[in-house]
Amino acid sequence: MQRWRKLLIPFSWLYGAVIYIRNFCYDWQIFTSKRFTIPVICIGNLSVGGTGKTPMTEYIANLLADSYKTAILSRGYKRATKGFVLADENATVGSLGDEPFQYHCKLPKVTVAVDEDRRHGIEQLHTGHGVEVILLDDGFQHRRVQAGFNVLLTMYGDLFVDDLLLPAGNLRDTKSQAKRADIVVVTKCPSDLSPAQMAEIASRLKLSANQQLFFSSIEYHKNVIGHHQTKALSELKSHHITLVTGIAKPEPLVDYLNAQKLSFTHRKYPDHHNFNANELAELKGCDLILTTEKDYTRLSGHLKQLYYLPIGVKILKQEKVFNKTILRAVEA
Repeated sequence: MQRWRKLLIPFSWLYGAVIYIRNFCYDWQIFTSKRFTIPVICIGNLSVGGTGKTPMTEYIANLLADSYKTAILSRGYKRATKGFVLADENATVGSLGDEPFQYHCKLPKVTVAVDEDRRHGIEQLHTGHGVEVILLDDGFQHRRVQAGFNVLLTMYGDLFVDDLLLPAGNLRDTKSQAKRADIVVVTKCPSDLSPAQMAEIASRLKLSANQQLFFSSIEYHKNVIGHHQTKALSELKSHHITLVTGIAKPEPLVDYLNAQKLSFTHRKYPDHHNFNANELAELKGCDLILTTEKDYTRLSGHLKQLYYLPIGVKILKQEKVFNKTILRAVEA
């Protein structure tokens, strides 16, 4: 964290007071929180981004889709539409937002919808579309809905217990709200994370006895995918690549590409960045561009020399236990 941000701690106290009052009102039912008969699984975090919600949501959706009619409901951040929108053959990044559009393209068995009012969105999916289980993408702070099961993500090397509230830190909710999680997943871990390291993290998180702790790592595919071509990642070693990222925390991807000994120039943009005409014109002059799946949804209609590197989630050590926990949550 930049040292100058510590100067903003008084503003974090003010922000924390507002968040505390809001959560107090929901905890004591001054504000109403609706619970649904349909299974609702919330996947979220306490910070402003970069914990790996998108690949974790895809992992859980794939796990459930063979047995249940599964839907993903998202807010649809930075979309051009309002209200409830169901993804169909006419869906675009503009109508859904980048992450929901990625789900729609990548998960053909899963219904995808967006609605800034998650309660209304759940009602629409439940009554009008025969959905059997709903995944709330980034819904941990949406207290108007009481999910039946909460999955809280925190990133390895940037645990929520070590962070501060906005604007001095990156937390958008108080650390105490972790108590609402049924399971906590430490994401983006090294694939060789040792039992001793897991135990040390567990001791720092101080979860309650009724909460389960899991660890996951990112799995990068061996191939990159473009408009009409798939290449082995190793083939890119003969090129100087332009890496374009518009995600919250691109450092794990940068580290991975460095480990693969690729030569690249990194152009880093803010999370969910909408590329303007000047930026696109500059990128069109690049020989070969590599980007993330999420950024590919925004750039693919503008750039021909574009590829993305798919990623997935690997649950470390306890994959079967994690899968059973999710399935039991739906069955219950």
